[in-house]
Amino acid sequence: MITDKITPHDHGRTARQLLRAHRYGALGTLSKKFDGHPFTSITPYMVDHDGSLLILISGLAEHTKNILNDSRVSLITHNQDDPHIQTQGRVTVVGHAVFQPDRERCGKRYLRYFPEAQTYFDMADFNFYRITPLAIRYIGGFGDIHWVKTENYLVPRHALMEEEEILLAESNARTAGSTTQWLGVDCDGYDLKIDGKTQRHAFKGVARTAAEARTAIADGAS
Repeated sequence: MITDKITPHDHGRTARQLLRAHRYGALGTLSKKFDGHPFTSITPYMVDHDGSLLILISGLAEHTKNILNDSRVSLITHNQDDPHIQTQGRVTVVGHAVFQPDRERCGKRYLRYFPEAQTYFDMADFNFYRITPLAIRYIGGFGDIHWVKTENYLVPRHALMEEEEILLAESNARTAGSTTQWLGVDCDGYDLKIDGKTQRHAFKGVARTAAEARTAIADGAS
């Protein structure tokens, strides 16, 4: 038997990192029209500070009708740069999609990552739903397969959640006039948009305050 030397908390962080590195996935819902038959669609998502996923969807969409009928969902994303489908990293989130009434608060962070969604956000028909995981299925590659408990995945509240905008303002002031824009900073790393393309940079450890994030950025991230 091969002993897994990685701790459960490390699996949780690795799963978060993979989810944070990508911007869309396949959303599975239970069809209202076809009596619970699985229905899958492609949707953009944003990983919030705590690890939950935010999606912005139309009330007219089939998956929204399904969610309003039965909130149970799953979403899978994978390493979209790797052509070896069976051996690449991937994560499946199993949970419930719940309507978010704090539309403006959700939109503030979401639209930094998806500015092209502003038109949809301006339509009253589009609303945010949050997918809070009940379980995570993480596959790092061949033989590297794990069920991750939510206590090892979800991030408790910490200061950086409230300090992110101040840190972004500082960082964007330093890059003003360039083609680099800071999109977001979370406990696991930060996101830049350079020449229109989003780049994810992972911290070596976990940063829970703006001060810790500044140190992690200065130390270099992958």
